[in-house]
Amino acid sequence: MSEQSREMTIWGHLNELRKRLFYSVAALIVGVVVGFIFGDQLLEWVARPIGGLENLLSIQVTENISVYFRVTMLAGFIIALPFILIQIMLFISPGLTTKERKWVLWAIPIATLLFLGGAVFAYFVMLPTALPFLVEFPGPDVLPKWKDYVNFVTNLIFWIGLSFETPLVMYLLAKLGIIDAKGLAKQWRIAIIIIAVIAAVATPTPDPINMAILMAPLFGLYLLGILLAALAKKEKKGE
Repeated sequence: MSEQSREMTIWGHLNELRKRLFYSVAALIVGVVVGFIFGDQLLEWVARPIGGLENLLSIQVTENISVYFRVTMLAGFIIALPFILIQIMLFISPGLTTKERKWVLWAIPIATLLFLGGAVFAYFVMLPTALPFLVEFPGPDVLPKWKDYVNFVTNLIFWIGLSFETPLVMYLLAKLGIIDAKGLAKQWRIAIIIIAVIAAVATPTPDPINMAILMAPLFGLYLLGILLAALAKKEKKGE
């Protein structure tokens, strides 16, 4: 291949990347617009774990606007997630074989469901457990600030949603030959330490109960990832 052809190939990849990024941003904007349409319902939904909007304080003049935008941004990301994943798949697909394209395509709905599963777990399990501990901790009465509360809730939902992608990431890495099930199984002690660190960062309270509530499903996801990695190796041998 000549230098000119190689340069054109590089520019072709950059143009393709720019196109996929443009479509992803466009999907995110559409998702945010949908979030704005249902904004009032979303705000009530976010405030429900702490007892409703009446239990929150808005102090700054711009606080309601920034909170509204943050909630709709998270909603927009969740709505646009499948389309964003499709754009990633389309960008990398020219370098994949036909079989690899098939399992990457299957990964898109699975990744979406895993993220939603993590978000549901954060909202229905983590928040009801953590909030009473935070609000009822000995000391002056807690008057939660609207912006701080929403930042706390959206961060928890987003990062736990991402952490639930672990089994799928492990499967894909095993499919590419980067990791294997035996190596992962041998490193389970290190995995527990890493999971404990993730739980300490992601959980809103420092008590071991909330950490354990998050560590248990994360370790279960790690074990599931080992099984999927073994399946990926078996599939690879059968190809």
